[in-house]
Formats: sequence, C-alpha cells, structure tokens
Amino acid sequence: MDYKRLNDFSEIDTRAWNDLLKESISDTPFLRYEYQIAWWEHLGGGEWKDAQLVLVAAYENETLMGIAPLFIAEYENQPALLLNGSIEISDYLDVIVRPADHARFISGLLDFLASSLPEAWSKLDWYNLPDNSPTLAALKAEGETRGWAHLEEVYRPTPRVALNGDFEEYLSRVEKKQRHEIRRKMRRAAESGRARFYVVPKDADIQPELEAFFHLMIQDPNKALFLRDVMRHQMSHTIRAAHEYGYLWLAFLEVDGVKAAASLNFDYNGKLWGYNSGVSRDHMELSPGWVLMGHVFQWCCENGRSEFDFMRGDEDYKYRLGGVNQYVMRVKLSK
Repeated sequence: MDYKRLNDFSEIDTRAWNDLLKESISDTPFLRYEYQIAWWEHLGGGEWKDAQLVLVAAYENETLMGIAPLFIAEYENQPALLLNGSIEISDYLDVIVRPADHARFISGLLDFLASSLPEAWSKLDWYNLPDNSPTLAALKAEGETRGWAHLEEVYRPTPRVALNGDFEEYLSRVEKKQRHEIRRKMRRAAESGRARFYVVPKDADIQPELEAFFHLMIQDPNKALFLRDVMRHQMSHTIRAAHEYGYLWLAFLEVDGVKAAASLNFDYNGKLWGYNSGVSRDHMELSPGWVLMGHVFQWCCENGRSEFDFMRGDEDYKYRLGGVNQYVMRVKLSK
C-alpha cells in the first residue's frame, strides 16, 4: 500500500470514504466523512486546542484501501497520536479498512507514522475502539514485534438492547417491576388523551426541531453546562449533516400540544444509536421521558430495527430498560 498524509479532508472524496466505510471493520456514524469533518472543524466542541491533523490514506493502484483519521496533540504530558473524534463525544472510533486488508494496513500505517513523523509523537493513544474490533489484537501484535509498550483497558460500557420485532417479547426480558411500570406509564399517557408521540419526517425543516430539542436538553443542569456555545455549534453541525444524509432520527412526545420529551438518535445500519435526549420538568405526572422511551422501543420493533444502542455510559435507566453491556476500549502504544 502507498500511504499519503493529506493536509485536509477536501483532499479525499466523500463518496469514496463512505463507500469504503460500508465494507470496513467498524461501520459507525462516527466514522462517516461528514461526521469526521464536522468534529475536526470544531475540535470536539472545544475539547482540544493546538491539535494538528494527521489524515492518512492508503492506496493501491490508485484505489482507496484504508483511512486513518488521526491528530497530534499534547496528552498526559506527551505528544500523542489520537483518533479523530477523541475522546468525549464520539462513542465508537477505529481505522477504516476492509477486514481482509486490516492487518497489513495497520502494520504499514505504523511504519509510515514512525518514518514520516519520527519526532512529532511518542505514543498512540486510541480511545473508543469497539471491544470486538480487530484493531485491538493488531496493535498488541505490532507492539510486541516493535518492542513498544502496550496498554489495553476497558474505557466505558456501551449497553445495548437486542430486538427481534416483537415489543412484548422485548418487555418480557425487562425486569418484572420495570416491565409493569413501562406498560402502566404508556397506558396512562394514552388514556389521558393529552400525549402524542411522533417521529420528525425525513424531509422536515430540521432547524426548528433542532432548537426544540436543545431547549429540552438543557432542562438537565448537567447537560446545560455541557452545551456551551462551541459544543452547541459542534452538535448542530453533526445533527444537520446526519439529517442531510438521511440517518437522523428525532422523535418527540408532546403533552397538551407542547414538546415534553425528545430522543435524538442515528438510524444507521438497521439499528438506532442513542445520541442524546431531553425532558421537560413540566408534566412529570405523565412520566414523559419513560413514555417516550417506551414508544422508541416499540417503533424499533415495528420498523425492523435489530438493536437500540445506548452507547457509552452506565446510567441506571439504561439497565432498567434492558441494556446489556458491551464495551469500548483504550489502547496505548508507546515507542
């Protein structure tokens, strides 16, 4: 493979990137071209400063074979190569390469980085690698071959709920008390005549829906602190891009005609990826957050989605709704 360091995302074709991703070891929304460029333009909502892009593409007979979207930044008192998207707002990251080409791509990539940027970095520090990614074993093997120090550790749980098209079957797997609560709250909301669940149409004007979502999101004081201006710009860019490319999934629960709860997800590869949510402190007598999540799971079952991925975090409600842990990992290779 012929490796090239690109100076900017504009030097690689959007379609070629996303087409390769469809066949890659880890096809997630966070690795799509439009997400990656949005993240880089805002540097993770201000998470990084003075980062230097290291966008590496590998070609064979002018055919794109692999992509390593990286950047260099000072991290834990050392210059490190991190995956573009690190660390806090991109739940799943990896290199982009077909399974059959993966091992030689990783080996060649490390050769290229060691020779082309010998003094610029002292370690690779890659976060949010899925626990089933072949990159984990490849980096361990390369560390042993090169005599580099290797560290691998669990970074965060990513609870998920498997679905098979039957809402009642899903509920049967939820703990008994919680199952009764979900049914009771959904029934009470329906019988009140005050609640309405709806999914925002794909062709809707997304801006007013986005503003309504942010308004609900900041009802949580912690999320209000998180959603400072630079992070709001980052999220807005990401959400509008997902809408443009057709995989944004945004739903609301209205109470008395007013939006009371929102669930914003990516509808990608046959499942929903739970990106964020918001709930008003009004109308709590109808439990709008729980009712909305019940409708989200029911929609998934009725529309053939195989899984709801809560993504990173071990919040209690994820397990009360039936989440089963998988994990994302951190791998560090030090020269």
